[in-house]
Amino acid sequence: MLNYLWGFMILIGVVYAAFTGNLPAVTNAALDSSKEAVALCITMLGVMSLWVGVMRIAENCGIIKGAARMLDPLLRFMFPDIPKGHKANEYISTNIIANMFGLGWAATPAGLKAMEEMGALNRHSKRASKDMCTFLILNVSALQLIPVNMIAYRSQYGSANPAGILGPSMIANLVSALSGVVFAKAMRALPEKNKPRTYEKRRFPQ
Repeated sequence: MLNYLWGFMILIGVVYAAFTGNLPAVTNAALDSSKEAVALCITMLGVMSLWVGVMRIAENCGIIKGAARMLDPLLRFMFPDIPKGHKANEYISTNIIANMFGLGWAATPAGLKAMEEMGALNRHSKRASKDMCTFLILNVSALQLIPVNMIAYRSQYGSANPAGILGPSMIANLVSALSGVVFAKAMRALPEKNKPRTYEKRRFPQ
């Protein structure tokens, strides 16, 4: 659907430019935008390679597992139905840590694996479990300590102080994350029309 929408917008723009005599301006804008897009991609490639590499080093050194243990009380509070020691907890921790550092691209694979594990716990039902919904809300309202992507964008486009958004960004993300947590817990407390599925109560190896 989006492909059709963007194609329609481009077609309308080109036709309008042709009728108003601005077709050369459209051509120049397309060339300039293409050059800026390539430069931005190179910049973002370097930034993301650096931080994804740092995340991989932290994972190999055991820092991620240590952080996951520190996040265990939060996970027990937010996802009480996931058995302790289950693989989903590690993926959720990795996703949260990556999001806190603004590494949305690095957080996505861990988030998908977490959903896959929770889907298995939910017996692959077509109806999402409460934990799956809570995890989705946390991702939408993710708390970021360092908005890496936005800083890179500001640096690419000549900002005098690319990191100047750290303070306002942290406040906005904190409010968003807290709102998401409150909403998730409030929705979890509401009674359901149908009896929810319960996970098999057994411990998983640490």
